[in-house]
Amino acid sequence: MNAHQNETTKPPLKIVYDGECPFCTNYVRHTRLQDRFGAVDLIDAREEHPDVAALREQGFDLNEGMAVIHDGHIHYGADAMHFLALTTTRSDAFNRASAFVFSKRWLSRLLYPALKLGRRATLTALGRKPINSTPNADA
Repeated sequence: MNAHQNETTKPPLKIVYDGECPFCTNYVRHTRLQDRFGAVDLIDAREEHPDVAALREQGFDLNEGMAVIHDGHIHYGADAMHFLALTTTRSDAFNRASAFVFSKRWLSRLLYPALKLGRRATLTALGRKPINSTPNADA
């Protein structure tokens, strides 16, 4: 590992996504971000996690979009997809296709609502509930 990839000096890229959504899960697992960032933390928005709580406190609705946390910046929804498309490698067909579509910010913002609708319909068909928007909402 060279100096610019040293994980002790560089915080990992964090992706907060819906772990029960098959599209979200497959997308984050197939992007080849480790090649660029080294450590990548995949955080299920349905789990109690400090980053999930912090995003909620800042007003981010994780039912409406995934979040990418990098260098202190939060990329959310279509902007998260755009950021990932710009930073992933082009090593396989999946990543090349994703980069082709989502590297254009305007196209990401145009298509993201359809992705959210597809996610919502799929979760409903699978009998899965939305992500809790507040901690301990089921309590």
